[in-house]
Amino acid sequence: MNAVPSFKLSGVAVPSSAADMLDEICEHFVEHAEVERIDDLAVLRSKVGVACIRLENARLLIDLDCPTPEMLHMSRTILAEHLFYFAEDQPFELTWSEPTALSVLPNLHEVTVVSAHDVTPHMRRVIFSCADVTPFVGGDMHVRLLVPPKGKPPVWPGFREDGRIAWPEGENELVVRVYTIRAVDHDRGELWVDFLQHPAPGVSTPGADFARDAQPGDVAALLGPGAGSLPAERSILLIGDESALPAIARIAAEVPAETRMRAIIEVEDKAEEQPLPTAGVLDVRWLHRGSYPEGAADILVSEAKTAIETVNDEAFVWAACERGDIRAIRTFLKARQHDRKKMYVAWYWERNV
Repeated sequence: MNAVPSFKLSGVAVPSSAADMLDEICEHFVEHAEVERIDDLAVLRSKVGVACIRLENARLLIDLDCPTPEMLHMSRTILAEHLFYFAEDQPFELTWSEPTALSVLPNLHEVTVVSAHDVTPHMRRVIFSCADVTPFVGGDMHVRLLVPPKGKPPVWPGFREDGRIAWPEGENELVVRVYTIRAVDHDRGELWVDFLQHPAPGVSTPGADFARDAQPGDVAALLGPGAGSLPAERSILLIGDESALPAIARIAAEVPAETRMRAIIEVEDKAEEQPLPTAGVLDVRWLHRGSYPEGAADILVSEAKTAIETVNDEAFVWAACERGDIRAIRTFLKARQHDRKKMYVAWYWERNV
């Protein structure tokens, strides 16, 4: 019997409070990996490998074990980016047993705009050509879109010594935003990405601006995919607003024929509704924010709770919307003791930011 290849790397993190950071790691990654916590040890298992993080002498000792060198690099980068984010402005050090051997990110895909058109008044679709769409088929849906400055040849990111991404700065600075791969056309080598065109005046929307102005031949890059995998269950409850609509549409389009789905989707008005073709069975309830009574609040959360009360233990609950609403939905699911392995609950934007 052949042994499964294993690629390993160790690291040491020194935060201002190692115990608090370990708690935060476990709380965050439970949405993206299988997390096991035993006292001062956390074990994170995901598609890219296993991360063991142990609290010892006010430090976090990290051991990564992955099936490929590329996954090992991705695991290091994902963890490093999150640890520095958790540290915020507090003192923090992160070192690794070996420097990266790569100069280019292994999951960066340069793409070219083929076309762009409006799907609804506030949703615009950009179709990209990509040399290899295979990584985007049937797996994680989310990517980081990298847009270079207009009229300049792109300078793509590499690695820093601490494992984080080294982003170009100054005149080569990139616009970086997270989006969902709406669809993959394997035969044509094309990827669809839908961009919400925010109607609020005065709000900075560089990703939406790129989609609005996109022309055939424009070059960008996609970093990923990562996170947001398609639910495998045959009973799914989908909850979200416009920001989640591309992901909901992707799930509906790719589920097997025997899948039964119920969706609650909040949009501005009827013009923002979209067809959601599927081989499964889908029951959609559209909520129109523009027709809510004056002063009405938490309509989506209320409808979500009512729907959650009717699902059985085997159903997968998928929810994505505003941060405060997601916190309320997550708390409700926790109170009902819904299996964490049968839910995806993530915030896609934050109100008043």
